[in-house]
Amino acid sequence: MIVVTDNRAANRFEAREGETLAGVAEYARTAQLVAFVHTEVEPAFEGKGVGSALAREGIASVRADGLRVLAVCPFIAGWLARHPEFADLEYRAASRVTD
Repeated sequence: MIVVTDNRAANRFEAREGETLAGVAEYARTAQLVAFVHTEVEPAFEGKGVGSALAREGIASVRADGLRVLAVCPFIAGWLARHPEFADLEYRAASRVTD
């Protein structure tokens, strides 16, 4: 069974099966948002839903903290695109800077 925890000291969500690290979703946290910057699943765990568990638990944690999600990581961005129930959490810059 995969268990996902937030390792704030390392700025990443960690997925483990027992004591074995199965994958991570690295992030940068500010007072307004959590920017997911990289997700990686160990080869032995690929195709077993570890990446989705990291995304689901990570984004649920962001929601619980009342923050927004900035999906820099392509995996997290793709996961969000397939789960419109989390669209309200996506960070969108209000700036309209032009040259």
